[in-house]
Amino acid sequence: MQIGVLRVLRATAASWWRHKELRRTGQTGQAQRLERKTVLRDLGYLRQAATLPNAHVICGEGGTFIHLGWTTVSTLAPIERFPLAVLAVARGTPFIDIRPVTDVIAFANLPRVTRDGSVDPEPWGPGKSVPLTTYVDMVEVLGARIANDPRPRQSI
Repeated sequence: MQIGVLRVLRATAASWWRHKELRRTGQTGQAQRLERKTVLRDLGYLRQAATLPNAHVICGEGGTFIHLGWTTVSTLAPIERFPLAVLAVARGTPFIDIRPVTDVIAFANLPRVTRDGSVDPEPWGPGKSVPLTTYVDMVEVLGARIANDPRPRQSI
């Protein structure tokens, strides 16, 4: 694990208002235990983001979400203020920026990304899901920006 990643996770955990309050009231040991637990949890999220085939980060006007199969980590803030998401993207997790998308109705009608790798034979309609690469194709048409594109490169 890179030292820089651990530094960011530790600084983020130490900046939480609850941990600051524990330190302020002299409960340093408890604050340190909670911070360590938070860092270990976030390292687990980063490992999942790196290994799960459909893991991705998506950022829109409603906030930033890290989709990890059956687990989602989110904040109401843009990705620039969500260090865990920034780390995941920096480590290669696909990133879908839907902030440029203007057709919210078309976006809302898209199927979701499959959670467990299974593929619906007919991926249209409510509750349907598609692989991440298919989803990226769909949102890109709507104007989304893609970083760490999971689709195989096409040679001309």
